[in-house]
Amino acid sequence: MKNANIAAILVASAALLGCASMQSAGWGSAADDASFAEMIRTGFKAAGPVTLERLKQDETQAFCSDPVASQSAASVKKAEAIEAANLATVKFPADGKWLGDWRAGERVAQSGRGLTWTDAPNQANGGNCYNCHQISAAEISFGTIGPSLYQYGKLRGNSDEVVRSTWTKIYNSKALNACSNMPRAGHMGIIREKDIQDLMALLLSPDSPVNK
Repeated sequence: MKNANIAAILVASAALLGCASMQSAGWGSAADDASFAEMIRTGFKAAGPVTLERLKQDETQAFCSDPVASQSAASVKKAEAIEAANLATVKFPADGKWLGDWRAGERVAQSGRGLTWTDAPNQANGGNCYNCHQISAAEISFGTIGPSLYQYGKLRGNSDEVVRSTWTKIYNSKALNACSNMPRAGHMGIIREKDIQDLMALLLSPDSPVNK
């Protein structure tokens, strides 16, 4: 037990010395950041639907990936401004139809295909929803990064506020939480308006297995 404690102390000391060495060597400096950015720029190649535009951060991404900016005294006001900017991008259904086909929505939720180098640029992408959420009781494998959505509509109802906020969350999650882990599925063109309508039906329709 004593030897184990000594070993742990030595490992921790080595880690601290390593951090100090990195700082003294200039790691984390502006020059180092620029060098890293150049390495990323020259190391990635465009292929299929994957373009080099993906390497460029917009204001939302830059804010949320900067631990200093996102945790500073001014971060609350900045986050509110980012949420407002993202909210302005949300496009509600052009035909006024909020709910589509929940069966099609289940297929979108199950599919994680799309937006990789080997995918056709014009193919329909999946929503990959089960990667982060439980959605139905029948699903035995799902992610837990996001909250369970089982009985989503049954618990929340289908008021205008619920419908609009659900659409907003799917279309651009950053409109409701500046640094949400959820992809901006509609805003970034990952899924189409019809896909969102079908996912809305999956979550809100009383006939959907989600609400059974």
